[in-house]
Amino acid sequence: MAILKPFRGWRPPVDIVKQLASRPYDVLDSDEARVEAEGNPYSLLHIIKPEIDLPVDIDHYAPEVYAKAKENFDLFRNNGWLVQDKEDMLYIYAQTMNGKTQYGIVGCAGVEDYMNNVIKKHELTRADKEEDRMKHVRITNANMEPVFFTYPANQELDQIVQHIVKTEKPIYDFVAAEGFGHHFWLVKDPTTIQKIVDLFAKMPAVYVADGHHRTAAAALVGNEKRLANPNHTGKEEYNFFLAVHFPENELTIIDYNRVIKDLNGLSKEEFLKKLENGFTVEKKGGEIYKPAKLHEFSMYIDGEWYALNAKKGTYRDDDPIGVLDVTILTHQVLEPVLGIHDLRRSNRIDFVGGIRGLGELKRRVDSGEMAVAFALYPVSMHQLMQIADTGNIMPPKTTWFEPKLRSGLVIHTLD
Repeated sequence: MAILKPFRGWRPPVDIVKQLASRPYDVLDSDEARVEAEGNPYSLLHIIKPEIDLPVDIDHYAPEVYAKAKENFDLFRNNGWLVQDKEDMLYIYAQTMNGKTQYGIVGCAGVEDYMNNVIKKHELTRADKEEDRMKHVRITNANMEPVFFTYPANQELDQIVQHIVKTEKPIYDFVAAEGFGHHFWLVKDPTTIQKIVDLFAKMPAVYVADGHHRTAAAALVGNEKRLANPNHTGKEEYNFFLAVHFPENELTIIDYNRVIKDLNGLSKEEFLKKLENGFTVEKKGGEIYKPAKLHEFSMYIDGEWYALNAKKGTYRDDDPIGVLDVTILTHQVLEPVLGIHDLRRSNRIDFVGGIRGLGELKRRVDSGEMAVAFALYPVSMHQLMQIADTGNIMPPKTTWFEPKLRSGLVIHTLD
């Protein structure tokens, strides 16, 4: 039984929403955030990346940074740049990329669901990143950015959402700087809200698609507040956190690729020879080559592209982790050939989201920064949900979702 709760969101006025809504905190570094927010006092980056309003050399985890987040949040509310809705409601958030639109239901997920694994995860989280976002939630007493969930496609929910978007005008409707459309509707009707809530209550599970650290931080702070309140009832606002729920059949995972700094002391010829142990290797020439199916990789080295097809026996179809292409690459190339054993900490490997295109892999190798690049066929939503359902954890940097959610369209406070 999945919890979905309506809430009184804090939202920007229509005339500044495009300026206020920002990319998520974790997709740009502080220098990029400073540039992006320059000359724009409305940008939510002043709250979610508050170090941009402090000296450049400040420790990003210093107490002053979190205090600045609270100060800026208070400023936005006092200035009327964020205004709270007068009644509990749900919201519809749609995103359009390359002519395709996906429709998400915005509401609060339950801390209890996170603790009981009704909210299923597929990635490990790092304690330092969790604590950073927990401090941010504690001091602002708010979920500034939604987490990105998915749920098994449901025809009744689809029909409700489509009725709303076809019969009502969106409160927000704009194209952001990256060229993606963002559209936002209010769901005020109590009967419709209750129907949506009831349909979620019938779901055995929902899944974290993107934002595992934000999810963990939001849920853990809520749990802290529960434990600290001797009069806890379970109905307090801190028992819930902000999430956008998309049906799994509308989402697309794109490739998440790897670039390696060196060949671990091997010559190109020695390296190619070792690859033949696990792959059939076919030279494709100078034109960019993209993998066309599962267990096919493309590799770029020394100005040429290669197709690598994994041989039988290098993967396990009966194992949700062993069948993944990221697992094959790690076990057949990164560990035994290139000597990279810790993907999270090694400084010899970097990861490139597929949104940048395979031309970015070529550029980084041609520049001499990297020695070799690997492009992978994307993981499927079925694979992601199967891994979460079986209690497994995906290897690092396996999934990349696009478009990213815009932060600031609605905010949830914990009181």
